[in-house]
Amino acid sequence: MAAKKNRAKKRCRFNQNGISPRPAFIDYKDIELLKKMMSGHGKVLSRRRTGNSAVYQRAVSTAIKRARYMGLLP
Repeated sequence: MAAKKNRAKKRCRFNQNGISPRPAFIDYKDIELLKKMMSGHGKVLSRRRTGNSAVYQRAVSTAIKRARYMGLLP
């Protein structure tokens, strides 16, 4: 049986002290931020891997799709 590792829980990088601006907006032109949310093959990473909340994960995926359409990301 595998032992549990004590790791810190990943927090949403967009939530500041539990306060999140609504509506959630992530700029599709911020390529450096979006690249951190993608794998090396260009796929969108899951919430489990990034630690984003559901609202921001949807906003990230929309921003990535818009950046792909504009030709900023693969």
